[in-house]
Amino acid sequence: MIKIFSLAAGLATGALCSQVPEFSQQYLQRLGGQVDALTAVVLDFDASALASGLGREEALAQLSGAAFLDARQVDMRATFARHARLSDHLLTLRAATPMQRMMMPHRMTDVATFQATWADFTPALPISTAGAVATGSGFIGGWALVGAVLSLIALPFRRGQRNVAPKQTHARIKADPPVARPTPPVAAKSHIRPLAGAKR
Repeated sequence: MIKIFSLAAGLATGALCSQVPEFSQQYLQRLGGQVDALTAVVLDFDASALASGLGREEALAQLSGAAFLDARQVDMRATFARHARLSDHLLTLRAATPMQRMMMPHRMTDVATFQATWADFTPALPISTAGAVATGSGFIGGWALVGAVLSLIALPFRRGQRNVAPKQTHARIKADPPVARPTPPVAAKSHIRPLAGAKR
């Protein structure tokens, strides 16, 4: 039973991991679009600040004094931070190979980009080298993990079966049948009469 569950888990995780290279590729495309949109906002803000003779920090400092301006300053600082973070992720993922991107899940942690990619994700056959490696790794990992967990769960039951002593059955000894004593053979009497005068 453990082997069956382990095999099923291996097949499931193998099928799931086989889509990691394709998902990372589609995530990369979405990430590029997100960075382009943020870059436009950042450049527009910097251009407006420069036209007023201000740097970025000076322009942000002037966004204060009212509830709306304070909220706007917080939003713009969050936008600049997100733009810097996603730009760094984009450069790293673009420079990596499909095999290397599978080892960079920490570079695909933007919630909005992840959700948008997942919503429009289209599975693909794992015909590439990265897809084959991901499929094999997922199968082996799922099979080994589930097999180990189920073995640990079943271990106390196996020990309990070993500790139960088998019932001893006393073999019945059949009594030997009585031995009949052999009777000595009786000599047959001769019906021939001895001749007269013959010596015995």
